[in-house]
Amino acid sequence: MRQPVPDEHPINGFARQIDLRKLSPEQFIQLLETLHMLGVAGAGVELTSLSTETLVDVVARAGKEQLRAIAEHAELRSVFLDEIFRRMSDHFVEDKARNVSLVVAWRFPEGDGDDGFDRFQTVIEDGVCVSSADLGRDPDTTITVAADDFFRMATGAVAVATMFMTGRVRVKGEYAPAVRFSSYFDIPRPAA
Repeated sequence: MRQPVPDEHPINGFARQIDLRKLSPEQFIQLLETLHMLGVAGAGVELTSLSTETLVDVVARAGKEQLRAIAEHAELRSVFLDEIFRRMSDHFVEDKARNVSLVVAWRFPEGDGDDGFDRFQTVIEDGVCVSSADLGRDPDTTITVAADDFFRMATGAVAVATMFMTGRVRVKGEYAPAVRFSSYFDIPRPAA
């Protein structure tokens, strides 16, 4: 029997059918925790099986409080950040980044009043994009953004320029590459 392609995975249809407006942030987290637990238990239903298009759609349909609840949940926050960074190279458009050499350090403040950060790096060079928690490179630019805002930016649910203009994104180092960064990717658009 052939393995389903990612968009055919049953979790994608399930996720698209849920009316997220009917779920409180707590219920939304319970749903995600259950899906994550099923994946950890080997049930074949897991958040990492969501296609990028479905992940984009879920983030677009989720309310700000629901996304903030993910950002405040240590395990789900980690899952969502890992998934977004894991998929970056899949949506990287080499032709848009020709002759670009850039190292971006990402910092996501952890919780209220905590001085810690979740950290990732993205390196674009020689027509390749690689992202990981630590690539050991000196950054050209460091971007600090709340995880819930990053979820929205990375999935096209909010205009990146708006996030910069409203101060929701802080940049240390070279500013122009940070502003152009999203233009190097073909991000699926949320369903209508």
